[in-house]
Amino acid sequence: MPDWEAHVRRHLAPLSLASNERDEVIEELADHLQESFEQLLAEGITDADAEKRALAQVSDWNRFRREIQIAKAKENSMSDRVKQFWLPSLLTLLFSMGLLALIEIFGPKPWIVARHGGSPWTLIAPVAVIYVPWLLCLPLIGAMGAFLSKRYGGSRRAILSSILFPVLPYLAFFVIGLPMILILNEHIAHNIMFSALIVGFFAWVLAPGVALLTGGLLAQYFFRGRSVRA
Repeated sequence: MPDWEAHVRRHLAPLSLASNERDEVIEELADHLQESFEQLLAEGITDADAEKRALAQVSDWNRFRREIQIAKAKENSMSDRVKQFWLPSLLTLLFSMGLLALIEIFGPKPWIVARHGGSPWTLIAPVAVIYVPWLLCLPLIGAMGAFLSKRYGGSRRAILSSILFPVLPYLAFFVIGLPMILILNEHIAHNIMFSALIVGFFAWVLAPGVALLTGGLLAQYFFRGRSVRA
């Protein structure tokens, strides 16, 4: 019975992979060759011919090593991107939106900034609704995003994106959505003041962004010079 693992290990020894990844690849390929060998034997082929045909499945070991190297590099890159950016970003978004929903239901009343009519005491419509407790909690959420991204070796750009990810939907609304609404609906355009847009941008983009960034930068400063990887 051929020693498939020893044969595969000899050919794949130059693979530039972590030892556990290399062992995993060698074991999988050895199992595949063993299965092919046994299937050929079941068809009545001699041991020598079965071994030769099984080995013929890999005609060029150099090319095969390059293909494995490229595939593993892509796999590791995707895995790192998920851990360094997507996981921290989605968690900061989930926690910030969940906290905002809880405060809207159970928390104290928000601070409402409203525009006035002709009389200085006549309120026409709210310009911005500011949830102060939410803003006070955002630094903790920003710190969490920075910690998770840094823990898995995230770059500065990935860490910063993870920290500020919760304000991106609001930023997209003010930068893309709202101008389109104003262009397509003249009635809205005539009744929304420019100052109202500035206040709304401050309440839902600038202030939350500063709060998130404050917590994230403090977390980075705290963990600077030390490893946070488990």
